[in-house]
Amino acid sequence: MQPEDLKKLNIAIVGAGYAGAAAAKALSLLGATVTVYEQAGEIREVGAGIGLRPSTMDRFRQWGIFDAVAKVSSPSDYFEILTGTGERIIQEEWPGSGDYAEVTKTHLIHRGDFIDALLSVLPGGMVRLGHKLESVEDRGDRAALTFTNGTTVEADLVIGADGIKSVVRKLFSDNEPVFSGEHAYRAVISVDDAHGMVVDDNLRMYIGRGTKVYLLPLRHRGQVSFDITALRSDGTWSPSVTKDDILATVEGFDERIVDITRDLDLDTVNVRAVYDIDPVDTWHSDAVVLVGDAAHSMLHHQGQGANSAILDAGALADALVEAGSVAQALALYQATRKPVTDELQRISRQGWTEDEVDDVFPGQKTAPVEA
Repeated sequence: MQPEDLKKLNIAIVGAGYAGAAAAKALSLLGATVTVYEQAGEIREVGAGIGLRPSTMDRFRQWGIFDAVAKVSSPSDYFEILTGTGERIIQEEWPGSGDYAEVTKTHLIHRGDFIDALLSVLPGGMVRLGHKLESVEDRGDRAALTFTNGTTVEADLVIGADGIKSVVRKLFSDNEPVFSGEHAYRAVISVDDAHGMVVDDNLRMYIGRGTKVYLLPLRHRGQVSFDITALRSDGTWSPSVTKDDILATVEGFDERIVDITRDLDLDTVNVRAVYDIDPVDTWHSDAVVLVGDAAHSMLHHQGQGANSAILDAGALADALVEAGSVAQALALYQATRKPVTDELQRISRQGWTEDEVDDVFPGQKTAPVEA
């Protein structure tokens, strides 16, 4: 689309998480009028740490926000997968660091710091809180949103960045969240409370008996993200568990992991059942499109949820520049991103057992797939 046409676009984004905030930044750089509607009364990201891959950090460099993210994150050289008792299975450099004009490392960051950094680079007034989406109406070359507070909005392009329980996705799919048979127990603790297990800025994952334990350093904070993902049958979104329940999942692991778990303050542990969705066949109409978890929510075993959301935003902005119309751009965006995220959803469902590591990396030491 021509620059003058892009500047005439009125874009409404539903959701101010990673996908929505990144899309807002990328599309506002094109000159479009962008408004983000967020249901929460305040932005508060719970959870723990994530890794931002080189492809994601390169997008931030293109958008002029690399430094804003880098100053609240730690660059990482490699990741390790180990047995529950600490025997190394794989140690690999993060893929893609040499793919760009400048060496670009994976950066480890707290989820809260990440969303704060993204929102901090958006123009004031772009994000409107307290807007819970009630319905979306596709009107062909435009779309209309109705919020529970009575507000109605019409836009040339509506972007559904409203997560795994997306209202916008209902235009295209009846797919409901699918329980993985796992729980995730996540906490952020002091490096001093990590019993000497954090000595650098590299991610380590310990696997055994259906349990995965992730130690993701946040040394710029003096902290570490401690994540246990374990097989559980209770699919309640926010299940009730005891300290003994969590301790049972790491039985037989390195005693230091057991000690960390025993020392956790249960009130500070984010407990949730783990869900994704089956691949969605269609992500768009001529005026409505899905990004991030709304389009392709995936399990966290490959660490690609947030990265995929950022790359969606970049691909959507690229498509609007390259295509002749909004409708053509949305088709190009889906053709570009859907094959990648379908594969990431598939691989992420494999999880990580010692046998599955060999299945994913047959006969070679290959890093997880890059989004």
